[in-house]
Amino acid sequence: MSRVEPTCFNRLFEPVQLGELRLANRIVMAPMTRSRADAFDAPSELHAAYYGQRADAGLIVAEGTYPSLDGKGYCRTPGIVTPGQVEAWRQVTAEVRQRGGASTVLQLMHVGRVASRHNKAADAETVAPSAIAARGDLFSDSHGMVPMEVPRALDTAEVVKVIEQYRQAALNAREAGFDGVELHCSSGYLPMQFLLAGSNQRQDGYGGSLPKRIRFAVETLEAMAGAIGAGRVGLRIIPGNPYNDMQDDDPAATYGALLDAVDPLGLAYVQVSRSPQAGLDAFALVRRHFRGPLILNDGFDGRSAARAIEAGEGEAVSFARHFIANPDLVQRLHEQRALSGFDRSTLYTPGARGYTDYPALGEIADPQECQP
Repeated sequence: MSRVEPTCFNRLFEPVQLGELRLANRIVMAPMTRSRADAFDAPSELHAAYYGQRADAGLIVAEGTYPSLDGKGYCRTPGIVTPGQVEAWRQVTAEVRQRGGASTVLQLMHVGRVASRHNKAADAETVAPSAIAARGDLFSDSHGMVPMEVPRALDTAEVVKVIEQYRQAALNAREAGFDGVELHCSSGYLPMQFLLAGSNQRQDGYGGSLPKRIRFAVETLEAMAGAIGAGRVGLRIIPGNPYNDMQDDDPAATYGALLDAVDPLGLAYVQVSRSPQAGLDAFALVRRHFRGPLILNDGFDGRSAARAIEAGEGEAVSFARHFIANPDLVQRLHEQRALSGFDRSTLYTPGARGYTDYPALGEIADPQECQP
């Protein structure tokens, strides 16, 4: 018989409304690149099984998916551009619904300069706000580790075209059965490249001062909200994140300005991770500048997630690594069972191993009372 949870755990399993998204519980599956797309950059039956296994999550935010051919940077990452990709994603969302899943959101990820031509279609380019390469390497199936390339700077008309590509991708996601979309504005990808002066040295209306640097992300969110409704659009940020050669001298100012600008839109949520910058409380920063729902991320377990919800820090908590190895994570948290660890070596490898083969059974831990 399942053990009754202590009071402080109860709110994790309560339903919650995030904009137009109805969640059966407050446990969110965070978006995670897993590099399993097929030769046409479409999800396969493996994806349907993977997400279907995790359908008990209150919300599934599916992996970063490119909104245009130029937006792809990593090997075996999916798109939401072609009719075939849309249909393939429809099979995934149908499987989640068949398993009783409540809500699904697709994360739209244009990587900008974080790319190699070896991972792109022959007619695709690497583009960014400015022609400044990111220092570092990434993996290519055909050439192994390769350096990230110098991107071509988008002209002003092309920036507007990229925003339109995001808008169309949001419509495509809805056609594929997703309840909404999330703008990936972190990890050094295109929207973040526009935000920061080190990667954005433009002299037009999308660069220079901070109000101009936030303009791309704001207009992209406005375009997606106009297409499918603001209550179906989320935003993903990690203030102060240096990943992929990013440097922000004042992330509190950068993200405060961004959130002030998007707060009136009425977005479904902001998903925010703890800041890696010492002394910066990213959760508190977002609360000061955004009145809508928050999904908290990074380093939570069941006990700490329950405490955060109880304290009013956020409306939901997202889990990444715990969902990899625990397809039945919601049940395990509910029954306070032990969580399995994941195999890091299979995070980005093709095939079912390390993807759909984690068992839904585990060793039961000794029950422990959660602390208020």
